[in-house]
Amino acid sequence: MSKISVIIPAYNEEEGIREIVDRVLKQTENLPLELIVVNDGSTDATAEIVSKYKEQGVKLINHETNLGYGAALKKGFKSANGDLIAFLDADGTYPPEYLPHLCQTLIKENADIVLGSRFAGERTGMPRHRRFGNKILALFLSWIGNRKITDTASGMRVLKKSILPKLYPLPDGLEFTPAMSTRAIHEDLKIVEVPIPYSERMGRSKLSAVKQGYGFFRSITDITTMYNPLKFFGVFGLICLLVAFFLSIDPMLYYFNNRVVLETSIYRLLIVVILVLTGFNLISFGALSNYAVSSIHGIKTSYQIIYKKRFIAFAQIVGIILMFSGILSNLPLVVQYLKTSHIFYHWSYIVLGMLLFLSGLQIFILASLVAIIEAVTKK
Repeated sequence: MSKISVIIPAYNEEEGIREIVDRVLKQTENLPLELIVVNDGSTDATAEIVSKYKEQGVKLINHETNLGYGAALKKGFKSANGDLIAFLDADGTYPPEYLPHLCQTLIKENADIVLGSRFAGERTGMPRHRRFGNKILALFLSWIGNRKITDTASGMRVLKKSILPKLYPLPDGLEFTPAMSTRAIHEDLKIVEVPIPYSERMGRSKLSAVKQGYGFFRSITDITTMYNPLKFFGVFGLICLLVAFFLSIDPMLYYFNNRVVLETSIYRLLIVVILVLTGFNLISFGALSNYAVSSIHGIKTSYQIIYKKRFIAFAQIVGIILMFSGILSNLPLVVQYLKTSHIFYHWSYIVLGMLLFLSGLQIFILASLVAIIEAVTKK
């Protein structure tokens, strides 16, 4: 088996660091490993305790100040000599006894990364609110990445050192692990999950569930928008369009039955216009960003059809038709104003004309921009 470098980031972990180091060192009977502890600016006795293991081959790296969980791991990665890299937390929550199994799985499955999943079947001592938050994040990443994953933020994993260039850049904070999972999925790396038990930590927790949950979600969305922005922005755009559709049902039904638009519907219909335009803008932005991303990365996206010449031409025609429809619907109002300096038509004509024209303009601009980029990049 290849040599494995085990990295343990530690920040004020004097209560549990000795036990976790001892447990990792016991795995040398089954693994050819080196152990690297990165003391991330601890103000307690963490560094002193680890330094006593020098004769047993434990390497200690010290940060003068606290740089963050991710920064500590990346420093450990730079010092690693193994072909495989493993890491786990210093607080005793993750079981070092599973390291041989994770390494064997990586080799057997020819995987790039093996995650120790806290939610794939083994018992877990994680508080209920954190368990719920992690599962929501896992569902979100599974949807975004089109690949099922049960634990986005697992702090115990094994990976091939050779894939690190594909995973960088990665953040310095606690969002390091979900960011790594997200980037690995979008780089199409092979990820295998192995169920592991999870225990309550030794010592006081430094985590803020709300703050870290937001940080994890933000890291996933930030990386996702670098690879597949249309899926992210497109969904919010479609939500806007769906809400607009449901809000417009009652006024439309009333109009078809009575041939009149109620005065009380003005605010609802203005909101519909805003939602429709916002939806088109989000979808347009996502589509254009997706095209740019696919060109930069040199990959085909799931929505490649919208960049075909025929589709672009069709979209331009649709945009022109909608713009002319908007102009024609308001033409009588313009003529009336030019003749009388007043407009006596109902305000709903203006709202409809504005919606048609601006929607058509947005579609036409998007299609034209894609056509221009396509022509420039294909030279």
